[in-house]
Amino acid sequence: MDQNQEVLLAEIREQARRTYELGLDYWKEYSSINDLQFWIIVLMVIVPLVILLIKIDTKDTLLLAFYGLNYHVWFAYTNSAGIKMGLWEYPFELLPILPSFALDASLVPVCYMLVYQWTLNHKKSFYFYSTLLSGILAFVFKPILVYFNFFRMFDGINYLHLFLFYIGFFLVSKGVTNIFLKIQKK
Repeated sequence: MDQNQEVLLAEIREQARRTYELGLDYWKEYSSINDLQFWIIVLMVIVPLVILLIKIDTKDTLLLAFYGLNYHVWFAYTNSAGIKMGLWEYPFELLPILPSFALDASLVPVCYMLVYQWTLNHKKSFYFYSTLLSGILAFVFKPILVYFNFFRMFDGINYLHLFLFYIGFFLVSKGVTNIFLKIQKK
């Protein structure tokens, strides 16, 4: 590694450290356990997981968990990238190092897991109902989050973009799940 590269990497690392410290200070002031918003986010993590534990069909647990984890990964990576690029933000966080954790790790993946389970059990169109859920999340749920300042968008990002992201995530997650199902059958 040449000297210029080392200097630039050190500067990036220092900026990341300063950004983390600034974010931690912000979290302590506006997102800590003393704030109502913090407890709403806690509920967004716990309630979907409790519902999932009650409703999950034990015969399909591994399939649903694999699909949900897959959805979580795509959603979390994209959310993280959007936050780092300044396209959106979550003003209130459960943990200062995991922005959007409640949505990434619980609420949204669990919703898609339950839709997947329902479509399997009732022989309904996975793609239709997942698209419907995507619309509800993008055009109803996200505007509610925006209204209550739990989510903010910048640089031309809008609800249609979010809708397309949700659709892309469930399509990729279902595709990956289907590939592994085919491998399992061999």
